[in-house]
Formats: sequence, structure tokens, C-alpha cells
Amino acid sequence: MLKPDWKTIDTVLLDMDGTLLDLNFDNHFWQQHLPRRYAEHHGRDHEEVRHELKSRFKAHEGTLPWYSVDFWSDQLAIDLMPLKQELVHLIDIHPGVLEFLAAARKGGKHILLVTNAHHKSLELKMERTGLAMHFDAMITSHELGLPKEDVAFWDRLRAAHAFDPARTLLVDDTLSVLDSAHRYGIAELRTICRPDTCQPGRGEVRYPALNSFLDLLPL
Repeated sequence: MLKPDWKTIDTVLLDMDGTLLDLNFDNHFWQQHLPRRYAEHHGRDHEEVRHELKSRFKAHEGTLPWYSVDFWSDQLAIDLMPLKQELVHLIDIHPGVLEFLAAARKGGKHILLVTNAHHKSLELKMERTGLAMHFDAMITSHELGLPKEDVAFWDRLRAAHAFDPARTLLVDDTLSVLDSAHRYGIAELRTICRPDTCQPGRGEVRYPALNSFLDLLPL
């Protein structure tokens, strides 16, 4: 069942990139735009740079530095935020998100945006989408000092923003994050069929997968 028993849910935890927002922006930035602009900036071959950066990114995957704009700006000696601004038109909200957020608010749910994204990326995307008004709080893993992939992250989140795991729904496109939340005991877990709308839908996954946030309605 995609829709939980809403009578048993008090708190809704929502990821940002690939969940509320189309992952196309991030995929295009990290896989295409940044390698091209980095190669131009340093006068290097584009294909050589693309393979080099892919390897460097992979080495930090799932860690806080992997998600940090400041870390990669320092590592690559190029300011990433102006480069992200060049693609701001690609930042887009997934279908059904606004309807779901309105329904969750009307239903009296405690709504938290919980993201691994760096605060500079969060600010850019909230400015572009206007979604900030829908949340009771917005939390980045950088504030708490651990990525969501670490089970201890949820303890830190709970200490800062009280919630009952047994009465909580988490929607996240990253399976390792959902695994972490499952180990912690968060009751209702959902993922996304197509985090990047420019890519094919994902095959079978371990968690119920939404085609749209409308799958969770009505509350």
C-alpha cells in the first residue's frame, strides 16, 4: 500500500533532491555542467576531467563532504554556486508535491524538510521554488554533523525536533537513507519511482515507490 494509515502518522519527514525536486538539476550539474566548466576554467580536456571528477566524487559518496558545496569548491579551486546559478532554470518541483504539502498542513501533520544538501544549495532551491513556507522546519545533515545514511543521524534529528518514529512517515529517493531510517525504527517509508524525470523509472526497489505524491492522498 502506498498510502499509510494517516490516523497513525503525526510527523512527515521529506527529502529534497530527487524527492520533492526533480533530480535532473543535480545530475546535470555534477555529471555534465561542472566537468565542462571545470575543464574550461583550468584549460584541460573535458573527457579527461569528467572521468577524473567521477572518480573523486565516488571516493566520498555518502559522506558529508560529498554533499558539501564548500568542500568541492575548495577541492576543485572553483566557486560552485555561480555555476549552479547558471542552471537554476532546471530546478523543478515533482508532480503532486504542492497538493500533498497543502493536504498535510491541513491535516495537522508536523512537516520537516530533512536533506543531506548543503545549506547553500537549500537556500538556492527554496528561493527558486518558494517551498520553504510549507515546512515547520528545514534541517540539513551538515547542521547535525552526520549524513542521513548514518543511523545516529536520526537520534540527533529527534533531539533537535522531537518526533515519534512509530508515528512518522519518511519519503526519500535514496535507498541507503531509507535503510538507515528502517534500522532506526521509522514506521512508514516511501521512495520515488523517477527521482530524475529525464531518466527511466527505477526497477523494483525495497520500499513502496511513488509515481507522484498524489499517491499518498487523501489524508
